[in-house]
Amino acid sequence: MTIKQKILTCAVFAVSILGLAAIQPATTSYAAAECGGVKTAIINCDKKYKKDATKVEENPVWGILIMTIKIMSVGVGILAVGGLVWGGILYASAGDRAEQVKQAITIITNVVIGLLLFVFLAAIVNFLVPGGVFQ
Repeated sequence: MTIKQKILTCAVFAVSILGLAAIQPATTSYAAAECGGVKTAIINCDKKYKKDATKVEENPVWGILIMTIKIMSVGVGILAVGGLVWGGILYASAGDRAEQVKQAITIITNVVIGLLLFVFLAAIVNFLVPGGVFQ
């Protein structure tokens, strides 16, 4: 690995870390609702939640599950963009090295296949979950 590649790798890593730090929510400082005597910004169980709830959507755990699925979807998107950028950098900097071009094409192909699988999985989960996940 050359110095130029090490610097590029460090720069991509630093930008990724800064990007993740920028989107990290500060939920503890914005706790506005109260659920079971605890201040929270994640779930809201004031009027909707009943101990003998017949609908699954009325349970606060359901809200946490939906939020987790949405956060993981954003994570998949960030990783896919990172993979495409990395594959593009490898492809653009390959020059006449056929093995690096092959590696870049493999990375880009795998990212596209992964995104297609995720889209189909999200469609299936959205169909199976009552009321849908992505509203």
